[in-house]
Amino acid sequence: MSPNAAPIVRVVVTGSECTGKSTLTDMLAKYYGVPYVEEYLRKYFVEHDGELTLEDALPIAKGQLEAELAVEAKRPPFLLCDTNMLSSAVYNKYYYKNNPEWIETTMDERVYTLYVLCGIDIPWEDDGQRDRPLERGRMQKLFKKELENRCVSFVEVQGTRQERLTCAVAAIDAVLFGRC
Repeated sequence: MSPNAAPIVRVVVTGSECTGKSTLTDMLAKYYGVPYVEEYLRKYFVEHDGELTLEDALPIAKGQLEAELAVEAKRPPFLLCDTNMLSSAVYNKYYYKNNPEWIETTMDERVYTLYVLCGIDIPWEDDGQRDRPLERGRMQKLFKKELENRCVSFVEVQGTRQERLTCAVAAIDAVLFGRC
């Protein structure tokens, strides 16, 4: 990046499991006409037969970052991510009571402009990866706490798909164009 180039705007759709993150990310990508970074964990989970341990935390986080860098290299108007390492941090702390230092350091160094926190007001669906339908409220609180502890900008979205899209677009437009 040249010294005068503006830093890339990075928008992350995040939240507890089964909150419509992938659906909203896809809708936002279509709305803005931009590529997006898919959730790396899904692919990794399948490749490892659904058996994950803390040892998988770094490969998952690094795979997510590599996917982000690949999309960034295409120089989109902004980077749109279906989750990022924040999810790794939350789940690592929840499942393993630990988060690798590399993830913490990388999260501190890599700036994300806006997080869109998807609410748990939609039905939980079993897809073989999701495993805590009764823990969504608790997990959502952990996501919100993580965002607050990191002092990052975020907006919560709830309601129908269209209501979520409208709210997310307003927040992203405010970042991109300086309007509310």
